Amino acid sequence: MSTTETAIASAEAHSAHNYHPLPVVVASAEGAWMTDVEGRRYLDLLAGYSALNFGHGNRRLIDAAKAQLDRVTLTSRAFHHDRFADFCTELAALCGMETVLPMNTGAEAVETAVKTARKWGYRIKGVPDGMAKIIVASDNFHGRTTTIVSFSTDPEARADFGPYTPGFEIVPYGDLTAMREAMTENTVAVLIEPIQGEAGVLVPPAGYLPGVRELTRERNVLFIADEIQSGLGRTGKTFALDHEGVVPDMYVLGKALGGGVVPVSAVVSSADVLGVFRPGEHGSTFGGNPLACAVALEVIAMLRTGEYQQRAAELGDHLHRELGLLTGGGAVESVRGRGLWAGVDIAPALGTGREISEKLMEQGVLVKDTHGSTIRIAPPLVISKEDLDWGLDRLRAVLSA
Repeated sequence: MSTTETAIASAEAHSAHNYHPLPVVVASAEGAWMTDVEGRRYLDLLAGYSALNFGHGNRRLIDAAKAQLDRVTLTSRAFHHDRFADFCTELAALCGMETVLPMNTGAEAVETAVKTARKWGYRIKGVPDGMAKIIVASDNFHGRTTTIVSFSTDPEARADFGPYTPGFEIVPYGDLTAMREAMTENTVAVLIEPIQGEAGVLVPPAGYLPGVRELTRERNVLFIADEIQSGLGRTGKTFALDHEGVVPDMYVLGKALGGGVVPVSAVVSSADVLGVFRPGEHGSTFGGNPLACAVALEVIAMLRTGEYQQRAAELGDHLHRELGLLTGGGAVESVRGRGLWAGVDIAPALGTGREISEKLMEQGVLVKDTHGSTIRIAPPLVISKEDLDWGLDRLRAVLSA
């Protein structure tokens, strides 16, 4: 067997089969390119679901991590450390908020947001104990914990994991009327993705997000924006909500916040909202650790320049123009997205999204399928126009074969 086959066979023999990765074994990576164990190069058009917005091995981020590795990497929150205050201050400022509660993974941040909303509902809004409701959207993807899959509508994410956590109302994504009708005096929050990633990069109708903001403010309900995939430059703005001038009550952040180096997530909100917690009521041993804070501080500094948002906007316009030319010819049914983020619906006659992804892999391009016939394109924001065009040429070749 080849080195690739040996590595995959060993992984299959000794790991749980909770993923179905493409048959490529990455050994090194830089920028928008990855190299496998046999020396073949691939253009990364997935970027770790936005975790690698700044590319593989970004020098600024690697240097920040290395410098911190020589000082201190973990104290737990039992003690203060000298990077924590700066991280919280800078992230709050980037978000236009006051207070930060750091965690590690995106799912942890979503769980934190759920707990925050419930506690706020009981302590501040006055909802009777145990009666808090949170409204979510169908086709959402917020993570894979037991509570989170309880309000998923994806059978693959949900099936066989019950009994499910109560307290959630699911309404159609983009339907403001349904959301209004679902609200009661016990509703404490609306939790949505401004653009749904796993569902196929679904952009809601114009006016929907401002409508959610108006409705939640009117009904004294928290608007929680899960910007784990859509935030931190991906759509051409710092946050996807920025495109419509909407500011939520709470941001849920992750993925790119760790620069593809370490897992970093956070809930960012007002002092009144996050002030509902008292010592001992919530936490994480690794949340806000010195290494995570050092890397995230560099991410925040990079975002403050606006360079990456501008690149995503300009290259994103080019990406969507080129992808738009593929529609109408029978190979591509539709294209959606914003910035350097696109969902491409492949005509079923050409094959499944997985089959198209495998063919692209053979051409040296890595993407990820979702929901049968859709492929997602989300390159690192550092990708060059030339490399992006190279990848698009391979997509055209696969679709016309």
